[in-house]
Amino acid sequence: MASSSWLKLGTRGSPLALVQAHETQSLLAQAHGRAAQDIEISIIKTTGDQIQDRALALVGGKGLFTRELDAAMLEGAIDIAVHSAKDLPTRMPEGIVVAGYLPREDVRDALICAKAGSIAGLPFGATLGSASLRRQAMMLRLRPDLRPQLLRGNVETRLRKVESGEVDVTLLAIAGLKRLGLAHRATALLDVDDFLPAVGQGAIAITARADDERTLQALEPVLHRQTREALAAERTFLDVLDGSCRTPIAGHARLSGGKLEFRGAIFSLDGAQVFEARLSGAAQDGARIGLEAGRDIRSRAPASMFLTG
Repeated sequence: MASSSWLKLGTRGSPLALVQAHETQSLLAQAHGRAAQDIEISIIKTTGDQIQDRALALVGGKGLFTRELDAAMLEGAIDIAVHSAKDLPTRMPEGIVVAGYLPREDVRDALICAKAGSIAGLPFGATLGSASLRRQAMMLRLRPDLRPQLLRGNVETRLRKVESGEVDVTLLAIAGLKRLGLAHRATALLDVDDFLPAVGQGAIAITARADDERTLQALEPVLHRQTREALAAERTFLDVLDGSCRTPIAGHARLSGGKLEFRGAIFSLDGAQVFEARLSGAAQDGARIGLEAGRDIRSRAPASMFLTG
């Protein structure tokens, strides 16, 4: 594709994806003393955006939000792609790498509800709108009476469906709400110690071609080392557990003073069973910590909990 752009950035077209793309564009322009328009933003519609009436697990999993962007990158139509890190598949296609991450936002989940201010206060049998098996399982663990219902769509769509009463409650990442200027719509924030987030939640990931040294070097000034170390633990943990959209998995790494503390868990679909692992070590050992935590849970959890088919 002929273009005079210094760098071509691919993104999905949702409001949140565009905010993240423009944040990346701005940071890169500042880091290199360039005008923002030197970094061309290309909106690419993904299969995941087009399919709204079925759970992702039924139609191909996480790759549905990245496949078209990956193809555009391998064809040379874009140089980098900007993603929510939790949407990335555990293993990237050949020729594409996760170059790194921007500084991570708040990782917590936000409760969105017009009828109660807490999970405990929800009406008996309330409808829980969510497409996340992790959120469903963790909510059912606390409130087995809740009635899960598939809720897809962008952030604004899901907020609107709670507001209209189509569902009683949903959960959204507070990071996305903050980036959209909608943090005030959160009813309550769920503490990480009580409600483990998704692997990668709150982080913006940037992918590039593995052999594109020019682009990889251009990205270096905006990438955040601590987020990379945390995500190394989380994504390795997910990979060991064959993390797909069919298995409720949560994981979070905290960094403090050169030390990494990791906690991960896998749940049965109804939340009744949970297997958890906690490990810590040096910040640079994230991948090893995630590997050991995943293997520990694999050794204890029944095979029936690993729904990869």
